[in-house]
Amino acid sequence: MRHPCCGELFLILPWLLGAADPGRVEFTVRDAATRDAVPCRIHLLDPDRKPVKPIELTLPFWKDHFVCDGTATVQIPAGEYRYEIERGPEYTAIQKPLIVDAGKVIHIEETLERIADLANEGWWSGETHIHRPLNDVALLMRAEDLHVGVVITWWNNRTQWNGRPIPERPVTIVDRHRMYDLLGGEDERGGGALLFSGMKMPLPIAGSKRESPPSVKWLHAARQAGAWIDAEKPFWWDFPVWLSTGQLDSVGLANNHMNRGGMYQGGEAWGRPRDRTQFPEPLGNGFWTQTIYYHALNTGFRLPPSAGSASGVLPNPVGYNRMYAHVDGEFTWDAWWSAVRAGRVFVTNGPLLRLTADHQLPGHVFQSNGVLELTVEGLLDSRTPVAAIELVRNGHVERLTTLPAKIRLTESGWFLVRVLTDETHTFRFASTGPWYVEIDGTQPTNRRESCEFFREWTEERIDSLRQTLTSDQERREVLPILDEASRFWAERAKP
Repeated sequence: MRHPCCGELFLILPWLLGAADPGRVEFTVRDAATRDAVPCRIHLLDPDRKPVKPIELTLPFWKDHFVCDGTATVQIPAGEYRYEIERGPEYTAIQKPLIVDAGKVIHIEETLERIADLANEGWWSGETHIHRPLNDVALLMRAEDLHVGVVITWWNNRTQWNGRPIPERPVTIVDRHRMYDLLGGEDERGGGALLFSGMKMPLPIAGSKRESPPSVKWLHAARQAGAWIDAEKPFWWDFPVWLSTGQLDSVGLANNHMNRGGMYQGGEAWGRPRDRTQFPEPLGNGFWTQTIYYHALNTGFRLPPSAGSASGVLPNPVGYNRMYAHVDGEFTWDAWWSAVRAGRVFVTNGPLLRLTADHQLPGHVFQSNGVLELTVEGLLDSRTPVAAIELVRNGHVERLTTLPAKIRLTESGWFLVRVLTDETHTFRFASTGPWYVEIDGTQPTNRRESCEFFREWTEERIDSLRQTLTSDQERREVLPILDEASRFWAERAKP
């Protein structure tokens, strides 16, 4: 039946209609190495693969799953089911059938094995976009083996801090290797969404209209407050404007249009729509996202990719889209963000891609007076079969037959490696952050083309706003900022 308020579809539980008593399922999930109970995520599905929420569940539940500390007792109606157990991408996944008899107790004991231990290699996981209740976050992070999180507690007109004191120390320590920012914020309006973290108090964004004040106002305010500023998706209409300010810290390459169960069905929402002949369904949005990011790199901006799942709004688990940053030495909150700023990152919603180029991590700048020949090598693990390993340099994609791979670079710019899986229902991938190349002080040959791409985009936005802004005051407030961005891209396109 469909909930009368939110319209969400729920499975009708037979016991509510007078059927037989439910059965009880007792889960125990252990780590194969330690034999200890390990926090994890559990999905219960009916024969039509519709999610089932257990009766009177007190554990954190979202859309199609709940999390536990490694043990859980749940009640569900008698019938045939399937359970799936996961703990982030570094562990094996379990999928098995389940038959529940009325009034009976079933004991299930499963073991999760590590397929990789990235923290032991210096790679620590995180994500920038969590919308779950603060009281649940610690367990959610342990259940997903996530180390860094940004929890959005103020968002447009919503805030969790009305009538509550702002915490003096926004970074909450879960344990020695897990921590989260409980003062993360989001400005999501007509031009798209900006994510903010590392702040001591929320911005006064409540009451903002769809287009005014312009999003750049809050971007500048966040910068003055020392925030980390993340462009939540690169296809948002105001992305070229944000980029032109030079104040972005990262770009959401693995974003919440990419979901565990499939791609977001609303196209680019209110972002710039893609050409669907060039980027067809169902994976077109993923390739469009990456194409725009590549244009941004071509224009000379050295921005690391980021990742966010929007669990609590979109149907993802926490950490489904995640980023890994390589920390040299002790893992701390500041060390992790410093590693991201340096570009020592990869993003993923599945494959675990740890590569170096001539023993240098992503973010490194190679300088040469002539042709560069490098070897790209490292480790790749994936639960989902890999369909392609690709080298992307200055936006051009070429297939790599194997790793290690030798590459030859003849012009300035950047390169990265991405991995595509054989999933067809969702964009499941991994991408390193870019390495940068400076040869004889030249610019990439396609820099002008990419600057024109963003200038034309900005002009489209200006034309649209001239039609939709409702007052002269709004036009005076918003349009000059876009005109300035258009001039920026025109000037940057010059040789």
